[in-house]
Amino acid sequence: MCAAIVSMEGLAVALASPVMISIGGVPAGLALPLGLGFFVACILVAGLLRRPWAYWLGWALQVVAIAMGFLISIMFVVGVIFAILWGTADLLGRRIESERSAAFEAFDRLVAEEDAEEEV
Repeated sequence: MCAAIVSMEGLAVALASPVMISIGGVPAGLALPLGLGFFVACILVAGLLRRPWAYWLGWALQVVAIAMGFLISIMFVVGVIFAILWGTADLLGRRIESERSAAFEAFDRLVAEEDAEEEV
């Protein structure tokens, strides 16, 4: 879930670059590299989410997205929405992984007990 959310966030911010230029009055030399750089960073983080430290990079991207609100105020709203989505996905993902791990451990114990009974 986190990979999908951070990918969508990158796309949303990249598409916000023209809005920053036309409505926000942000110079194109700042808005385009910022939007496209953020998009590339989001895609890289989405690919790195197999590693635990990449989730901290995802949180850093949330801070950057919210901070873009200083350039154009709507990014405060967009950044907070994606931060909430990211946080929810991170929390639920961790909960699902711990429950899955507990279920596999219980299954392995059950199989080991059945194998021990068959040997007797």
